[in-house]
Amino acid sequence: MRTIRTSTGADITLDGDLLAIMETLYKEVTARKALERSFEDMVREIQHLIDQMTDEELRSYLAESLFLNTVKYENDRLEAYFRKLEKAE
Repeated sequence: MRTIRTSTGADITLDGDLLAIMETLYKEVTARKALERSFEDMVREIQHLIDQMTDEELRSYLAESLFLNTVKYENDRLEAYFRKLEKAE
C-alpha cells in the first residue's frame, strides 16, 4: 500500500480508511497545536494530503466521505425528530 505524509512528517497509509486520515489530521494539526489551530491550518494540511493523492485515490476517499457524511446527516435528522417527539409527549 502507498503512503503519503503530513507536513509534519507523519505517514498515512492509503488503504481506504478515511477515519485513519481524520485521526492523523487531528493529531498532527489540532492536538499538536494544543487546540490552537485555525480553519486555514486544517485546510492547508488537507490540501497538502490531497496534492499527494492520485485521481483514483481521491475518488475513493470522496465516496467514503460522502457516505459517512450522509449517515451522520441522517442520524442528526433522526435525533432532531425524536427530540421533537419527546417534547410533544
